[in-house]
Amino acid sequence: MKRIIALMVAVSACVPAVSMAETLYVSNEHGNTVSVIDAVTMKPVATWKVGARPRGIALSRDGRFLFVCVGNDHAVQMIERATGKIIADLPSGEDPEQLFVSRDGKYLFVGNEDNAALTAIDIAARSVAFQVPVHKQPEGVAQSPDGHWLLVTSEDENVVDWIDLSSRKVAATVETALRPRHGEFTSDGGQVWIAAEAGGVVQVADTQSHAIVETIHFAPPGVKDYQVLPCGIRFTPDGKTAVVALGRANTIALVDVATRKVRAYVPVGKRVWHLAIGADGAHAYTANGLSDDVTVIDLATAKPVATLPAGHGPWGVVAAP
Repeated sequence: MKRIIALMVAVSACVPAVSMAETLYVSNEHGNTVSVIDAVTMKPVATWKVGARPRGIALSRDGRFLFVCVGNDHAVQMIERATGKIIADLPSGEDPEQLFVSRDGKYLFVGNEDNAALTAIDIAARSVAFQVPVHKQPEGVAQSPDGHWLLVTSEDENVVDWIDLSSRKVAATVETALRPRHGEFTSDGGQVWIAAEAGGVVQVADTQSHAIVETIHFAPPGVKDYQVLPCGIRFTPDGKTAVVALGRANTIALVDVATRKVRAYVPVGKRVWHLAIGADGAHAYTANGLSDDVTVIDLATAKPVATLPAGHGPWGVVAAP
């Protein structure tokens, strides 16, 4: 019996760990589709046809629906995950690009590039609840964990607007490096990290003062400075690491949140724009817009472990249980 148990232990030690069951949903900007990929088998399982120029993509808080910004149709499409059917075109304002599902799950917050507004969509009513004027070309939208603040990045005017949701008004506007594209709050809500694409940096802002307190620079080996175009940012579930997509650098950076130092660069597909992290924090998944694929990164080893085919022009990706 002891020999059998020892053999079982030895065999189990040779079996690679498998992440919890998850599905990846990838918005393909130029293909007008969403790719559905099984993250365990690492194989595509479906392709859903959606509206024109799908970019921002998000999961409802209850996990039942996907929301996809279809910019050329000036709408957000609500898709039932179980069937892949579009069940509603939600009124988003002109040219929606990114969106954020409110912490309480009631609203979609959407930046409208063409009319310089933040639009809040009531999901249950499927109608616009309110709008807030912001600076030109609002793209990135993020809500603080306590629900009080919305941060909206204005890529045209190089500022971020801080919206106080209790008054539904802009309470502060702060200058950033060139072309801010995305913002992401830390899990404790104390900071928001802002990706400035043309500036080639990520800037850290203090939530209480709204001030920029640090600027993080990137220097991937063998990459020219002009290719470093930060966009998507995600934090690992433990809050210790920020994963930053560096655009045409074809690289992601793993940044230690406490020290704000880059601890590793990982090569991925071409023009990595946005990314997702699995719920267990084991893998990151990048949407690579010019190579039409998704790179799977083992975050413990900081190495790519697979390349998965997607549609034409992957832009955003979410990982859903």
